[in-house]
Amino acid sequence: MSSRGYFGIGIEGVSKPMNAGNLFRTAHAFGASFVFTIGAEYSVRQARSDTSVAPKNIPWYDFETIDDLQLPKMCKLVGVELLDEAVELPSFYHPISAAYVLGRERGSLSPALQEKCDYFIKIPTSFCLNVATAGAVVMYDRVISHGRYAKRPTSELGKAVPLPDHVQGKPKNRTLKKAKGLG
Repeated sequence: MSSRGYFGIGIEGVSKPMNAGNLFRTAHAFGASFVFTIGAEYSVRQARSDTSVAPKNIPWYDFETIDDLQLPKMCKLVGVELLDEAVELPSFYHPISAAYVLGRERGSLSPALQEKCDYFIKIPTSFCLNVATAGAVVMYDRVISHGRYAKRPTSELGKAVPLPDHVQGKPKNRTLKKAKGLG
């Protein structure tokens, strides 16, 4: 799962700790760089579903309020929400550095958190998915979008087209370009 950039995923509030546990376990499996909660009390013991114990294996942040939310510089906050203006996931270009945030299962992202989001995405389904499933779909889409994988065949009888081996190019001297007035 080698790709450029990084991602984290979190949840605002927790209505079902077991589903939050599944979300964080899945984040750990997909190689998330961090996980977080906003205004939520979460414990692995209470969730009973995070068998990978994500909080002990990847950076974990608990933010008491939306104002406490701190993301790395250049990290885009992507709200996963069923909004008319949200981009459908198959048409979304995932930022290189992103934090995805989902709302509690019995409600939407708060208006205050929506104000902080750089983008909104929605999964094209007939109705809402639970938070763990929605998060897994988003993370899978990110991994296949940014990862280096063989191209899919164009039919069920076809074979995947392998990617060529990466070849490292010559170093580029950007300072030399600027000195010559080319940059």
